[in-house]
Amino acid sequence: MRYLIFGDVHGNLPALEKLLKKEEGNFDQLISHGDVVNYGPWSNECVELLNDIPNTIRLKGNHEDAFLSGNYPGSNEVVKAFFEHCYRKFKKTNFIAEYQQMYDIKKFRVQHTISNEYIFPDTDISKMNIKRNYVIGHSHYQFDRIFENNRLINTGSIGQNRKFINLAEYIIVDEEKDILILKNFIYDVSLVINEMIAENFPKICIDYYKTKPQL
Repeated sequence: MRYLIFGDVHGNLPALEKLLKKEEGNFDQLISHGDVVNYGPWSNECVELLNDIPNTIRLKGNHEDAFLSGNYPGSNEVVKAFFEHCYRKFKKTNFIAEYQQMYDIKKFRVQHTISNEYIFPDTDISKMNIKRNYVIGHSHYQFDRIFENNRLINTGSIGQNRKFINLAEYIIVDEEKDILILKNFIYDVSLVINEMIAENFPKICIDYYKTKPQL
């Protein structure tokens, strides 16, 4: 089995569509590890697209949880502004309510994150009680780490890379060949920014995308 594993799409339809076109015919199963929604202008469309692809595993992230509860629990003013704008327009609650919490493949457990933590390439994970191999996301930083003989992979983010906003990251896991490949591509983030402007996103949201470094 060959898996295309990704997450943190965050309403970025152009990046998601480019991923699917780029990897067309190169996988047996899709696994989305959460946060399909919020931030970008196309939460509904991204949820619909993933729902229409057969044999796709769809997992919950913290932003699905927020949309399902109708409340963003954090204090970050930028995220609150995104949530208030995007949640009002979201119509696919019944779809994301069916998302799973985790999914196990041969060597890895795939889930949004571990213990609700943002795990970065340099995060001290010595106290996190990691006892198996994981594929996660959440922090929007791609990495491949070994800790006490366990492997911890972060796929990065398809829709909102924290280092370079126009870089989309994901992985391929090929069980037959026993390989895992970290992959990425560049997409046109101006498509997202222009749509945000057209949809009258708050200025704080538009400025967030405009000020991020690009490749």
